[in-house]
Amino acid sequence: MSGHRDFDIAFVGLKLGVHVFDYDVDDAFFADRPAQEFQDCQAHVRLSLDKHTNFLILKFEVSGTVGLACDRCGNPIHKQLWDDFDMVVKMSDDPDTLNEQDEDPDIFYISRTESHLHVADWLYEFILLSVPTQRLCSDADAGGGSCNLAALEVLKQMEQPEPETHTENPIWKGLDKFRNS
Repeated sequence: MSGHRDFDIAFVGLKLGVHVFDYDVDDAFFADRPAQEFQDCQAHVRLSLDKHTNFLILKFEVSGTVGLACDRCGNPIHKQLWDDFDMVVKMSDDPDTLNEQDEDPDIFYISRTESHLHVADWLYEFILLSVPTQRLCSDADAGGGSCNLAALEVLKQMEQPEPETHTENPIWKGLDKFRNS
């Protein structure tokens, strides 16, 4: 899905009611965007567009997998993407002002003269929001076959309190007699 037109929906020609669009997103989609913390993205987004006279209701259903690094041991892991997002697109005579003033992130305004809806930015945002925040090998693998044992051992050693080595500086030796005065 490299072309920008792949993400345009000509909603003016659609009848009132629900219309479904499917998008398969891979790493090529993210090539011209800022660097991500993941690779090997195989996302599927089902977009249900419910067309009404003066507004559109969009429901994005994100699924698929993404390759990440385990937060605990650093090994590569694959995590499931799964989430739903809703948007309301309202038609207005002054969409720029309304988009600046309205603080609701789930409402977006477009001009009444618009005929296409570009959804690539929303796909990008919703896929990023679907990536799990906690990226760990499964509990069964913690310390097991796929978890990096060497990294876990280094983490254990870092948790051990270091023995205090208290060497006194001879400069301060004479000041000890004033401590209890």
